[in-house]
Amino acid sequence: MRLILLLILAVGLVGFFLFGPRIVEKVQNRVVSHDPWPVSPAARAMHARLIIGDWHADSLLWDRDLAQRSSVGHVDLPRLREGNVAVQVFTTVTKSPAGLNYDTNPSDARDDITLLSIAQLRPLESWFDLTERALAQATALKALADDRPDELRLVRSRADLAQVLADRDAGSTVIGAILGAEGGHALSGDIANLDRLHDAGFRLMGLTHFFDNELGASLHGEAGGDGGLTEFGRQVVERMVERRMIIDLAHASPKMAREVLAMVDVPVIVSHTGTHGHCPTHRNFPDDLMREITEKGGLIGIGFWEEVTCDATPKGVARAIAAAVALVGEDHVSIGSDFDGAIETSFDVSELPALTQALIDEGLEESAIAKVMGRNMIRFLERALPEGPAS
Repeated sequence: MRLILLLILAVGLVGFFLFGPRIVEKVQNRVVSHDPWPVSPAARAMHARLIIGDWHADSLLWDRDLAQRSSVGHVDLPRLREGNVAVQVFTTVTKSPAGLNYDTNPSDARDDITLLSIAQLRPLESWFDLTERALAQATALKALADDRPDELRLVRSRADLAQVLADRDAGSTVIGAILGAEGGHALSGDIANLDRLHDAGFRLMGLTHFFDNELGASLHGEAGGDGGLTEFGRQVVERMVERRMIIDLAHASPKMAREVLAMVDVPVIVSHTGTHGHCPTHRNFPDDLMREITEKGGLIGIGFWEEVTCDATPKGVARAIAAAVALVGEDHVSIGSDFDGAIETSFDVSELPALTQALIDEGLEESAIAKVMGRNMIRFLERALPEGPAS
């Protein structure tokens, strides 16, 4: 009997490690079943002319081979190519409270990413160390780029970005990958870890995620709108400016966002969001704060899920983009899908031509569509990234 119980336990553990994470992702990163979205030949031709850049995808969190086309999740290299994506920011998620409540999450809530890291048999040092967890995901992206240099290239500098764009102009379908961190808790409270992340290729970092951390208050934390930057948070912001790392205010409390704007003289982004006037949810900043961000040269990336757009179909996302353009102008709007970020969508990255069609149907001119779909992001990166040699 004891041997039978041990065998049952062993089989259960093997099943958990082999199939558990994939089942979780299939549930978390669902694409709603749909008929093919209609795309006219003219829209498809326009889409092929665009330079497309996306500020936010959490694909590194999941234990999938991104070199292979998958029926699970939203992003992999084949689907990025089908969607004509030129530049993709891959963010490293290192902690996420159980429940993912948009209103309030305690900082000590059970961390789902710890369980996922163990289940996926990530490197042992990353199981309980948030910095190592971010670095492990960065290592995975570098390994993919090293293994598929004609398909994916890490972008750490303006020179890297220029080379990717030049190669694509010459007919290549190579994709530029930028590393970002979803929340400053990846620093584990130590400013020296910012240099470690920078040296590993990180060029963007959000200050908070779904909970308050050492840097300050989250939009979804216990401090709420009354919490701002801590002294450590101010030190991190100053060091990020020195190291030319892009500051992402997504998930920051409004007070934290305003304090950042008051202390820096560089543009910032809100990588994956909607506008409150169009979709009045707690997840979206007030419109006046969005204007303040963009008046200082910042960009806002419109997400592709219902909690930020109030309609996750291509038509609904296009309306959210049009509302953002009406609010802050076409030079300050971009896309930040949040693909693979535990969200349900109506299309994956391969279906981006449907969004181009929806933007045409919404009445946007090709020049504005080109800006929103990538030109604004490229212009921002050309100013924000360090000059540097090509890698």
